Amino acid sequence: MARIPYVPADIAEPRAIVDAVRARRGGALLHLDRMLLHSPALAAGWNAYLGAVRTQLTLSPKLRELAMCVVAVLNGAEYEFVQHAPEFRRAGGTQAQLDALRDPDAARTDEARFDETERAALVVAIASTRTVKVPEADFAALAALLGERATVEFIATVATYNMVSRFLVALGIEPE
Repeated sequence: MARIPYVPADIAEPRAIVDAVRARRGGALLHLDRMLLHSPALAAGWNAYLGAVRTQLTLSPKLRELAMCVVAVLNGAEYEFVQHAPEFRRAGGTQAQLDALRDPDAARTDEARFDETERAALVVAIASTRTVKVPEADFAALAALLGERATVEFIATVATYNMVSRFLVALGIEPE
């Protein structure tokens, strides 16, 4: 149960911010949005930033969603997992991979379900989420597979969704 009540689903003001959030979401406000809208400035910044991470990076959508799902599991953010599991499948992920992500430590060595790049990404996402510091060898392995830009974008995605999951969990935001 949410620790602070959501703003009403039919909130209309501040119009520019509410309309921008609705536009990014396809018309409806999610529970997350309705919590963020307690602070219009926060909602506006969040909408712009998360919109960029979700739609403007060159990182593979599958790796982006893999990062989001594994961070969600590690941080106990079921809302985040529920929101991103369908996106992971749309990006080419399988249900078997999603099931495997429920145990990140096993997934990072699962050669049957995850390719070399996905396993390297999981290792980095797990380290970054659990301890913040990513071991040099793990970072180098991922960077060798992704290149500089995609590595920066992957690390930023992991960091971003750690922020999201911490917000969701601290406020008790439940899935729709």
